Amino acid sequence: MSPKITTELLKQLRQVMKSPKYVQEPVQAYIVPSGDAHQSEYIAPCDCRRAFISGFDGSAGTAIVTDQHAAMWTDGRYFLQAAHQMDNNWTLMKMGLKDTPTQEDWLVSVLPEGSKVGVDPFIIPADQWKRMSKALRSAGHDLVPVKENLIDTIWADCPQRPCKPLITLDLSYTGVSWKDKIVALRSKMAERKVLWFVVTALDEVAWLFNLRGSDVEYNPVFFAYAVIGMNTIRLFIDGDRMTDPAVREHLQLDSTLEPEFKIQVIPYGSILSELQAVGAGLSPKDKVWLSDKASYAVTEAIPKAYRYLTPYTPICIAKAVKNASETEGMRRAHIKDAVALCELFNWLEKEVPKGTVTEIIAADKAEEFRSQQKDFVELSFATISSTGPNGAIIHYKPVPETNRTLSVNEIYLLDSGAQYKDGTTDVTRTMHFGTPSAYEKECFTYVLKGHIAVSAAIFPNGTKGHLLDSFARSALWDCGLDYLHGTGHGVGSFLNVHEGPCGISYKTFADEPLEAGMIVSDEPGYYEDGSFGIRIENVVLVIPAETKYNFKNRGSLTFEPLTLVPIQTKMINVNLLTQKERNWVDNYHQKCREVVGAELERQGRHETLQWLIRETEPLLRAQ
Repeated sequence: MSPKITTELLKQLRQVMKSPKYVQEPVQAYIVPSGDAHQSEYIAPCDCRRAFISGFDGSAGTAIVTDQHAAMWTDGRYFLQAAHQMDNNWTLMKMGLKDTPTQEDWLVSVLPEGSKVGVDPFIIPADQWKRMSKALRSAGHDLVPVKENLIDTIWADCPQRPCKPLITLDLSYTGVSWKDKIVALRSKMAERKVLWFVVTALDEVAWLFNLRGSDVEYNPVFFAYAVIGMNTIRLFIDGDRMTDPAVREHLQLDSTLEPEFKIQVIPYGSILSELQAVGAGLSPKDKVWLSDKASYAVTEAIPKAYRYLTPYTPICIAKAVKNASETEGMRRAHIKDAVALCELFNWLEKEVPKGTVTEIIAADKAEEFRSQQKDFVELSFATISSTGPNGAIIHYKPVPETNRTLSVNEIYLLDSGAQYKDGTTDVTRTMHFGTPSAYEKECFTYVLKGHIAVSAAIFPNGTKGHLLDSFARSALWDCGLDYLHGTGHGVGSFLNVHEGPCGISYKTFADEPLEAGMIVSDEPGYYEDGSFGIRIENVVLVIPAETKYNFKNRGSLTFEPLTLVPIQTKMINVNLLTQKERNWVDNYHQKCREVVGAELERQGRHETLQWLIRETEPLLRAQ
């Protein structure tokens, strides 16, 4: 993969950093974060500014450009990818390694005295602004908001912001009406004595109104803000999508409603002026609730004395705990997804030995099988289809320049998922189409032991997910191995494949405690640069656990796998598993055989059913 040549672009950016047309005073550094105005992880093409300026298009990273330097901070998932995609104008800053400076420390070390550091106030979260501004100020520099995004001024063929039609979801999918969600939100506001609530995250707007969109690839969201008062609802959204009769009926825009449920539809671009008007009308003790991840621009629109900031909003927390309809939908989606993947793996076993299947062909075939399933909408992220050394690139996406042919001599890793109208899936399986080496089986088995340790864990109510992260690593650590990513993330219900406020990762201690109804991934791995990658991922549901005793009456929780796709037994060294772990694998495979087998039978996919039966033989017989 040849890197993007950025010499000319950096020259243009450095010119506009000094131009009075765009900045009140010249800025000596300009920060390009990877998010959009809603701090989204996955973004629309018009918001891919960091990828445009640097060539690096991973989902996480921050670029900083000064007169002399260009540097990129990203995490362990992307070290290899960023190094491949950036030219030698750029310095890669490997976050999480002890010698890597923070962005603030680096800026202080390279900037002349009394420098101004510019950033688009819509793209930087308020909590990050606060931290960075303080660090820079203590070294004699200023963080300044630059109204016009400087990347946009040099991006000649920047795509338009999408404004695609909306999808309405009825109660059979959502379980709760949007009116009831508003009532629940207002009761949380009343508890905190808050008059207004500002919804900035796109998935929170979608969830609150039981609407979905397609403005961002892989994420069924749409560009909008909402401001909820105690008796008003304002939805900030553009385009003619609000003229769709189904949407108007869903939101009851033409009905005579109680005033507190009447939705005012306001242009998307009016959010700041409307918030400023709200701020101007407040009495001394009034409060406006915002996420501390909301953009600096939106946060600043409300005077500081009136702000009530929290790391997670009540919508974020309510959205994470799935109700019975959402849980049922997620179960259905995972069964359909398993059918598609069993079809794929059966097909691959026949085709790979012929030497004609590439990573891209396998990824396309996975999408083809998924698209045959009921209520399929789109993929939930770009498929990671990687064989041999490409498997060691944790968030690898096959492109023609890197596209390898699958073979019987290499490990194949497939991390993929889909958006169905009734749920979101994300599953990784690692397999060998020939004979794995003893070392490959050993590594795979340590990863499997970690996967089982999390999946079978029993833990007290109130436990935070990050405490379970080391369960997944223990078997690897015993042998001096590890992996450089978190073990799990929250998963939305026909929403974003990555969502807060829960997860299983050593990287954050700010996660909310796990509770019954939350859905997370369990995905330990091991990656040998230049050779192979291994990851085993299921999406799991937090459920109450039955225990012999009940300390202080607090109750216990455990996980139930929603993903029901066989784990390739020929990759397992059974001698490294305990009896308890062998039982877990056999029970898991028994459930795959029963539940997915019944659906394969129902869909008349008899050849794949035979494949599933072979792949779910009990372990000792399988060896």
